[in-house]
Amino acid sequence: MSGIITRRALLTTGALGAGALLSGCEKFVANPLGRKLVFSGETLNYRLARALTNRDSLAKEYRPDQMSPIFRVNGTANPNTPTYNAMVAEKFANWRLKVGGLVNRPLDISHQQLLAMPARTQITRHDCVEGWSAIGKWHGPMLGTILHAAGVRSTARYIVFTCADLYSGHNYYESIDLVDAFHPQTILAWAMNDAILSVAHGAPIRLRVERQLGYKNAKYVMQIDAVDSLAGIGKGKGGYWEDAIDYDWYAGI
Repeated sequence: MSGIITRRALLTTGALGAGALLSGCEKFVANPLGRKLVFSGETLNYRLARALTNRDSLAKEYRPDQMSPIFRVNGTANPNTPTYNAMVAEKFANWRLKVGGLVNRPLDISHQQLLAMPARTQITRHDCVEGWSAIGKWHGPMLGTILHAAGVRSTARYIVFTCADLYSGHNYYESIDLVDAFHPQTILAWAMNDAILSVAHGAPIRLRVERQLGYKNAKYVMQIDAVDSLAGIGKGKGGYWEDAIDYDWYAGI
């Protein structure tokens, strides 16, 4: 028997109570006490996963005939800001992805440049903290390719994503560590189910970090920054939902 423990196995055995609670997820996580119970093991889950699981293990990939007939839209369905609407009208011709922070070579990537990059296609399951899942096909360049081009400095520990959609008047944000950032299945998807990514699903690009829950898969990505700390990001917990309602920063599955 292999000595490698998968993330799903780890969470099944190490967080069984939380999994049971999530069976009634939508009502439960809406309750502050429920959220604290579900997400209270954040540091333990993260450290155990990093210590005991294979960092290079792949999320399960599926056959085309296993794709879900309907892939639910969740979160923002359209940023609907003047800036974003103008980009949509121009078919993102003037959209730019900025890559900065603790990098040696800041990047300013056009939509056409992004589409021309070597890309990966993967059919994976999206698991939402609200209790639903769907299988979809994603296509786009590996995030690691872009980060290598930018030259992430040795002092960086996290990658932060800033998005076009607004929550409470501020741009949505999310972050992951370097292990997931350089994982081969972590991509910036510009196509979904063999079609250009729709506005509802995050056009022009959305993050796909397949070994974490759905809320980590930020849509409408505009900027990527390498940082050494999450202290200056939002309220310091690394993501909008983590700051707003105590979601776990590490949402590995």
